[in-house]
Amino acid sequence: MKFTNLILFVLLLSAIGCSKKLSKQSDDEMLRTKAQTLAHQYIITDGHVDLPYRLAIKNFRFTKEFIGIPIETKDGDFDFKRAKAGGLDVPFMSIYIPSSYQVTGGAKAYADSLIDMVEKIAAELPDYYKTVKSPAEAEAVVANGKIALPMGMENGAPIEKDIKNVAYFKKRGISYITLTHGKDNQICDSSYDTTATWKGLSPFGMEVVAEMNTQGIMIDVSHISDKTFWQVMELSRVPVIASHSSARNFTPGFQRNMSDEMIVEMGKKGGVIQVNFGSTFLDGSLKPNWDKFDKLLSDKNLKESDPEAKKLMMDFEAKNGSLFSDVEKVADHIDLIVKLAGIDHVGLGSDFDGVGDSLPKGLKDVSQYPNLIYVLLKRGYTDEQIEKICYKNVWRVWNQVLNHANG
Repeated sequence: MKFTNLILFVLLLSAIGCSKKLSKQSDDEMLRTKAQTLAHQYIITDGHVDLPYRLAIKNFRFTKEFIGIPIETKDGDFDFKRAKAGGLDVPFMSIYIPSSYQVTGGAKAYADSLIDMVEKIAAELPDYYKTVKSPAEAEAVVANGKIALPMGMENGAPIEKDIKNVAYFKKRGISYITLTHGKDNQICDSSYDTTATWKGLSPFGMEVVAEMNTQGIMIDVSHISDKTFWQVMELSRVPVIASHSSARNFTPGFQRNMSDEMIVEMGKKGGVIQVNFGSTFLDGSLKPNWDKFDKLLSDKNLKESDPEAKKLMMDFEAKNGSLFSDVEKVADHIDLIVKLAGIDHVGLGSDFDGVGDSLPKGLKDVSQYPNLIYVLLKRGYTDEQIEKICYKNVWRVWNQVLNHANG
């Protein structure tokens, strides 16, 4: 009898254990389902997608062969079908101007060519895309099942030295301007440069900041030097954005990311930091491996996009450890920004198609935003907070900037 009772007791414990395990699995599945639901229920705005430049370097042409690329392709990180699968509704198309144009000239013409490309894609594919200049326009486009394409210009070099070009690019549909890129330009110093040409903003750059406020163009503080940042925060009469920057806390010494003090200031002034997904933006401990791998590619005269580079990467990781961060680390950056600045001051700025093959596990292309929402749900973020991260925070700044110009 005692033996029978013991067997029954063991079976009961086993059943309880299985029940708990099934319950845990069920809870996890429910969170993943909810993440998928929220990704499609809420508008997802991404502050920085480099599709135009990716197409430009592929010599994109408006022919039957090429026009399908923005709808469905195995290349790059963005297309319509993957965006729809991931819930992406409003990706800011980056009008990226390489710093080389500051030497060769022709920055304005190049910017115009990329803007023309985005407009042409929308014109040729009206059932899929429409360019927009405001949150209200974007909301109407999304309501019709299309993807809205606002534009942000990465590098203010195309403004040249003519302040009238700020208004010119506003009319062309530019909603934000990243003041510089990899080198100091006529506006300000870059976080990647070491020359400190202006020790912050140039005199002309101060005029540009004021004129962007007047015209209703958001100021993007990604890429600029620390001194430039503090001067912009003092001069701008409206909140600013960091369209694709992460937290320096996780990448010590990487000036391209934002320090704790800068994040706090963004919160005080009403701005939004849109977290960059690039692995080296997320985890400073990965940089030595990337430096070694980049040298290996260079020695073999390969690019990351070359087929041979893929196998080389796998062999490298087997011997040296991972090159990639993961979706949890993106959530860590969001957590820190929320802690320092508040839930109203964080958003998404993936840099898809702009950071090469360095995207984190779980966020390899625009179909995978639900993976991040799932992690945020696991960490206790509410639906309302996730909605703010997905779009409401950056739309608030976008509207404030437009209202200031119109007021």
